[in-house]
Amino acid sequence: MAEPSDTSERMIPPVPRITIQAFCETPETAAMIEGAGLDRRMQKAHVKVRMGGGAAAIEAYRHAPTPNVVVIEMQGARSRPIECLDALAEVCDEGTRVLVIGHVNDVALYRQLIQRGVSDYLMAPVDPLVLIAAISHLFAAPGVKPIGRTVAVYGVRGGIGASTVAHNFAWSLARAQGVQTVIADLDIAFGTASLDFNQDPPQGIAEAVFAPERLDAALVERLLSKCSDTLSLLSAPASLDRTIDLTEPAFDALIEHLRASVPCVVLDVPHQWSAWTRRVLTAADEILIVAGPDLASLRNTKNLLAALKHGRPNDAAPRVLLNGVGVPKRPEIAAAEFAKALEAPLAAVVPFDPALFGTAANNGQMIAEVQPGAKAAELFNELAAAFLGRAEARRGRANPLAPLLAKLAARRKAS
Repeated sequence: MAEPSDTSERMIPPVPRITIQAFCETPETAAMIEGAGLDRRMQKAHVKVRMGGGAAAIEAYRHAPTPNVVVIEMQGARSRPIECLDALAEVCDEGTRVLVIGHVNDVALYRQLIQRGVSDYLMAPVDPLVLIAAISHLFAAPGVKPIGRTVAVYGVRGGIGASTVAHNFAWSLARAQGVQTVIADLDIAFGTASLDFNQDPPQGIAEAVFAPERLDAALVERLLSKCSDTLSLLSAPASLDRTIDLTEPAFDALIEHLRASVPCVVLDVPHQWSAWTRRVLTAADEILIVAGPDLASLRNTKNLLAALKHGRPNDAAPRVLLNGVGVPKRPEIAAAEFAKALEAPLAAVVPFDPALFGTAANNGQMIAEVQPGAKAAELFNELAAAFLGRAEARRGRANPLAPLLAKLAARRKAS
């Protein structure tokens, strides 16, 4: 039986383009399934919810084809689960998957349901992410490697340094944490990733976006520029020879290909509010918002958090990084006050250091390459570790033999 533990922390692949019909007995379960259908991972699926439980499902499919997935809620013995499933089997098309939401924690019943071909049994009340994970798992091909995680980095106003943060964050994921990473510069007209990484690739992201019919794994591989053994770059042309009027799903196929090729994809999203930027942010597994210690940043961050919460009801809130803190003689909103106004902690506070950041930008290097021991470099490493769920950066980990060594030292001292 599926359990809700740690589901929110696991990577749940998007549900493919399928039809799902649910037959509920309680309004709470019906509301939960309707809410799950609005989740970003379910945007390709068509979900329909009805009341009436198993009896309604049997009646509905007597003269109609069954969908890809049927979800049935059963409230214990009074729902006659075994008789219901036997009758449902007579009207179900071959290949239809059945999920049962039950209110009885009974191993014997679970075994009987599985023997009759039920794909999974979920105990009510069901968390939306548990249901989504169960449906997604039904269509995961055996032996296929897990999809990569996407992290969208977005600045709440222009000139806040979001691209610099995105590039250094990606570098830390790849170099300090050892994770194969791609940094994708989505600012086609003005992107700076190629400058920051001192690269001049002949092709880039424009070839994938403006010719989607040619997009495949081989093309994506050719477009990537290798920065190191663990970091690759998908650069922007930074050309103004055409206007950039993108459709809402412009980056969908490209991001799917990237997710299939590497464990982590960092998306450098330009500061604009359009249908495609909202779609990219909403669909990302993680979001890092870059703000400054000023009133405009605070207002924009609050508005952005509210907008994203509406489109991502089952996801953790985006993380907020405060950048360029401590400019001499500039009045600023203190980090503690900024966090208090947001009613959320800050993921990191990066200090103002124009000499260090300016040198890195002009040399086409990352902060940790220019000055490995700098506070900003340590912050990016810690941030990368936090996104990966690691308690601390590798070099900061405690020695696992420390307790044993301490005991031995105490014994020697006592003797």
